[in-house]
Amino acid sequence: MLEKLAKARYFSRLTGAVNRLTSERGESNAVSMANEVIHNYRKLSKDQHVKFFTFLFEKLNPDPTAVMTAAQHFAVEANARNYINLQRVAEPPRQELFRRLNRASDGTGALVEMRRDLLQLLDKQPELTAVDFDLRHLLSSWFNPGFLKMHRVDWKSPAEVLEKLIQHEAVHAIDGWDDLRRRLQPDRRCFAFFHPQLPHEPLIFVEVALLPEIPAIVMPLVDKKAETMHQASQYKVAAFYSISNCEPGLRGVSMGNFLIKRVAEQLHAEFPSLKTFVTLSPIPGFIDWIAAGADISDQKSGTQLKPAIRTARDQALEAMGLNHHSWPERLNAGWHPDNATQKEKSALLCLASLYLGLGSAGRNGNPVAKFHLSNGARLHQINWAGDLSRKGLRQSASLMVNYLYDLSSVEENHERFTQGEIDYSRAVGRLMTP
Repeated sequence: MLEKLAKARYFSRLTGAVNRLTSERGESNAVSMANEVIHNYRKLSKDQHVKFFTFLFEKLNPDPTAVMTAAQHFAVEANARNYINLQRVAEPPRQELFRRLNRASDGTGALVEMRRDLLQLLDKQPELTAVDFDLRHLLSSWFNPGFLKMHRVDWKSPAEVLEKLIQHEAVHAIDGWDDLRRRLQPDRRCFAFFHPQLPHEPLIFVEVALLPEIPAIVMPLVDKKAETMHQASQYKVAAFYSISNCEPGLRGVSMGNFLIKRVAEQLHAEFPSLKTFVTLSPIPGFIDWIAAGADISDQKSGTQLKPAIRTARDQALEAMGLNHHSWPERLNAGWHPDNATQKEKSALLCLASLYLGLGSAGRNGNPVAKFHLSNGARLHQINWAGDLSRKGLRQSASLMVNYLYDLSSVEENHERFTQGEIDYSRAVGRLMTP
């Protein structure tokens, strides 16, 4: 009972502090009041988060009547005064609340923390997407890459930063300190974005291998016992083999595309012998897409599949036979790329080329492909048996893909992708109709 009363007291203090902070008086004493809001927010239990964000949605919305009146005045006379007034009354008061909270000593980190909590509620509380929209809008400005600092992370970096790499590596798990040390050797690079208000918190990081040729298999890149290549003259290719976001509260805030381009430019300046910048990327969701029927009808261009490609797709689906035995059943029965039939190999490569080369621009396109292709990369090569881990076998039958970043054409490719066009190599094109 006492605990319940204490929780209610913290919530009451929180809403009172919010009201004071958003008042005119709150402007002059914003720092101390913002600290009070954050202190009381952190005392809330998880079940009170819904109540708090609902309070922000219901009590700090724009006034509909004022917005309608201002919009009508602007429609009659689109002058500067009416435009400014419309902007002023249309902005939710909670945006000003977030701006004032950002003045607190730990304001930026607290707002990221709040959004992390908010994102966990949206599936069951869709009306709170309005609050999330406002918070993401501000975070996108505050975490604009122009404000972020890119730093190389190496073995001499602070231990708390290195621990974050181990904790947040999302593509190829880091197996302890020995594994991390290998990934930071001279023929490897790790770069991360940091925000000035969060100097020891890597927001997103990318791992790079410096190699003599384009890699097709990931294991040598993440093998902690692999030999280190010390001669810089051997570095011809920079392979981005992992990119991980560290902060769930910044989901939807674009940073990764800018990071990859900055890293490519810095590496090219450091090693003039580097001519090729590629990824070695997973294909999450590929097997699920096959099991669902391999539909690519929602591509942005709206064009229908050519008859030859449609026939190849249907034959590949028949060869896979997942309507008779599911993929987990096939794996449990011992399926492996080494014992796959040539028919199965051709079918998987064909379907992967269609999934990535034709379907990536669609609404349901592969998220990793969307990320790289929208950044201006080219779909360069699909690799058989690239990832033999359990995860790789389960999600993509071991297939991996190289996306090529040609720094001279990334802008053109980006523009083409926004129009629904995907730049892919002839090698990928040939896989579509084996």
